[in-house]
Amino acid sequence: METNSVAFFRSQHYPDIVNKPIVAAWKVKNPQNVGSLMRLVDNIGGDSLIILDDENPKRESSIKKTAGMSYKNIQLKWMSSKEFITSLPLKYRLVAIETNEQSTNLFTTKLPDQIAYILGSETHGLPTELIKQCAQSVHIPMTGKCKSMNISHALAVGLFEWQRQQLFSPHD
Repeated sequence: METNSVAFFRSQHYPDIVNKPIVAAWKVKNPQNVGSLMRLVDNIGGDSLIILDDENPKRESSIKKTAGMSYKNIQLKWMSSKEFITSLPLKYRLVAIETNEQSTNLFTTKLPDQIAYILGSETHGLPTELIKQCAQSVHIPMTGKCKSMNISHALAVGLFEWQRQQLFSPHD
């Protein structure tokens, strides 16, 4: 059986996300990762992806190819970490998807309704000074032998757990 996903999801009646998530990634260099992140932000109903870096990689064709239709739907922004932190809307809480001493299990942590996710670079993760600026850090439990995950996969797990908590779990 072949399913047209666009037609399928148009026929579904899911509630709307009230507060769009904000997503920022620190010094992501791989254009395919940037395109994948854009696509995920679009999947969840966000409107922009922020790359925290001083340099724009300028590999637009690779980003566009991976992002697909999402390239037109998602605004790609570059800014400094400081500018990002100071521009966060007042009620949004910054949450790092990062394995560190203070991180909690994503699946047992209540995530804020107004969330700004921040992820680290492919090779170095997030610097300590950025983690300290976060309201909380969450990690994805990995029970297999491999204990690392591609940045876009980590964002997918984080975004869809947040969406599950927002739309599909009983509220207190």
